[in-house]
Amino acid sequence: MVMFEQSKRLSEPLRWTRAGRWAVAVVVVLLLAGTAIAIVGSTGSERLRPGCIEVTFASTLGAAAVHPCGAKARQMCASPSENPALAANGALREACRRAGLPYGH
Repeated sequence: MVMFEQSKRLSEPLRWTRAGRWAVAVVVVLLLAGTAIAIVGSTGSERLRPGCIEVTFASTLGAAAVHPCGAKARQMCASPSENPALAANGALREACRRAGLPYGH
C-alpha cells in the first residue's frame, strides 16, 4: 500500500486542536485534584475513641492492624503474652501507653 505524502506528514509538528488542549487540561486538573485529595485524606489526624488502641504488627502477608476497644483492649494490654505477634516489637506496649491502659500484670 502506497502512502502518499507520508514524509511530509511526518516532518511537520503535531497540531493541537482546541478540543485536544481542553482534554489535556481537564486530565491534568483531575490528576492534581485526585492527588490533593489523596494527600489530605492520608494525613488526616484520626483520633481513637477513649479506651481504644490501634496496633500495627508484622503478619504473614505484610503489615496487619487491630483496633480493639473497651474490655477487649484492656484484656490485650493486661496479658500481652497471649498476643506475642502484637507484643513482639513493643507496638502493643506503646499503644497501651497512649490509651492510658496498664500493660502487663
